[in-house]
Amino acid sequence: MIRPVEARINLGALQHNLDVMRRTAASSQCMAIIKANGYGHGMVRVARALTKANGFGVASFEEALGLRDAGVTQPITLLSGFLETAELPLIARHALTVTVHHRFQVEILERTRLDTPLRVWLKIDTGMHRLGVLLDEARALWQRLNELPWIEQPIGLLTHFACADDRDNHMTLEQIARFDAATAGLPGARSLANSAGTIGWQHARRDWVRPGIVLYGVSPFAQMSGAQFGLRPVMTLKSRLIAINHVKRGEAIGYGATWTCPEDMAVGIVAMGYGDGYPRHAAPGTPVLVGGQRVPLIGRVSMDSLYVDLRRHPGAAIGDPVIVWGEELPVEEVAAAAGTIPYELLCKVTGRVKFGEVT
Repeated sequence: MIRPVEARINLGALQHNLDVMRRTAASSQCMAIIKANGYGHGMVRVARALTKANGFGVASFEEALGLRDAGVTQPITLLSGFLETAELPLIARHALTVTVHHRFQVEILERTRLDTPLRVWLKIDTGMHRLGVLLDEARALWQRLNELPWIEQPIGLLTHFACADDRDNHMTLEQIARFDAATAGLPGARSLANSAGTIGWQHARRDWVRPGIVLYGVSPFAQMSGAQFGLRPVMTLKSRLIAINHVKRGEAIGYGATWTCPEDMAVGIVAMGYGDGYPRHAAPGTPVLVGGQRVPLIGRVSMDSLYVDLRRHPGAAIGDPVIVWGEELPVEEVAAAAGTIPYELLCKVTGRVKFGEVT
């Protein structure tokens, strides 16, 4: 059997979502975040489609180099910065922008001589406590960078929110206030807002916004879908029904025999499993679309297949198309049923899944 599992990537939806973000933050430039292989959608594919983005954000030099090798010419920011002196000539050669988030990086830059000026964002820790220089040392480190002739001026100023996806949490306002106090009077572009910050916190929309998950049609807020913000799903993960079994009342289904048939019933077998990236721990009741009709997942997800309850869909037939998330079935809903977040599901689609594009 030719395995029927496919991730269909809707490039028109991707472009639409970027347009939504550009309208939402109309006075800001947009750094599209396409790290982790474009959140599982294909980094180069995504970059080539997002021609209206003012720049891209990636996690590593390897990701940036892949974009440059593919002919992507827009500004690219290394969000995790650099670790060693030897990286800097390569970063400069490929016209990459680097994030400086720790004192040790400033010390490396002071010991380095570069022929090509390096573009820099100075990242300030305003409460996330992941990457970023301390608030009380930010101004002094900015001054040290500002004195280096191989650092392009003005230096950008950046922070990252910890709780922007919770609009009832006042920590975001506190982070904004800390950032503004630490950078008052300094020249340079500001960037505070990630996806949730861009949508939910108007005061966070500064010179640059950094949308990530929203570009792929997914809400950054729990209990909400991307559609509620005018976004369209970009990835549709689909397969087919490859068998229908008629199982007697009292018989158990799948590994561990964890689900028992409450009556004589039809059980559908879908060619989709954790070997494709579907979450193994998705709970019984997680919705699956079979022939356009919602039916519940039952039993444990296998490596290559999953079970669905067809009692609500007596007309189902072998070969029917199946959608496990995407158009008509928000990935947010599947993630909630699996006890995870949409980011993880999208990023974990595996290499054996065929990818196709639609516009």
